[in-house]
Amino acid sequence: MEPSREQTDKKRRRGIYLLPNLITTAALFAGFYGIVAATQDKFEQACVAIFIAMILDALDGRVARMTNTQSEFGAEYDSLADMGSFGLAPALIMYEWSLSSLVNVSWHWGKLGWLAAFLYVASGALRLARFNTKASNTDKRYFQGLPSPAAAAVVVGFVWACFDNGISGDSVAMIALPIIVFSGLMMVSNISFYSFKDIDFHNKVPFMA
Repeated sequence: MEPSREQTDKKRRRGIYLLPNLITTAALFAGFYGIVAATQDKFEQACVAIFIAMILDALDGRVARMTNTQSEFGAEYDSLADMGSFGLAPALIMYEWSLSSLVNVSWHWGKLGWLAAFLYVASGALRLARFNTKASNTDKRYFQGLPSPAAAAVVVGFVWACFDNGISGDSVAMIALPIIVFSGLMMVSNISFYSFKDIDFHNKVPFMA
């Protein structure tokens, strides 16, 4: 006896969709690799890994919508992956590259260094939690607070730019400190940031556009 359509749908709902969650897992791996690379002083590779995670993070949701494989599991898993790739990883990369050297200034400055990194991590967690609870009630055209991938881009982009230009982390530690604090606070702010989600590339637009 063949299973009914209702039974098939229930079975499908119990499982998880492979393709979008595989992309999310790849983004999480990129964030994990970024942390490992930073602990080995491979800061350029660490920064590249975070930017790869950003690309994958942008893809997983679009793939889920294109293949009609959206699920609550996927949404929650995506947020957890974002916490690792855009919350923990950028803070640890910045700390390993620059903020850890503040202990050479004084014991108090050393504490400020890891507290600033933790502030960024906590802000990322709060940002993602707020996004999940308000996702269905907010205007899709705008984000409330700076999205965590964009905040990660600010932090990691600064590290990458300095590293590529031969600027050591300890020489710009006093600049790195306010940058990571600012990025963290922007994530939990009430400032609206345009999401670009209402742009439709399928429809016709004026030639000049």
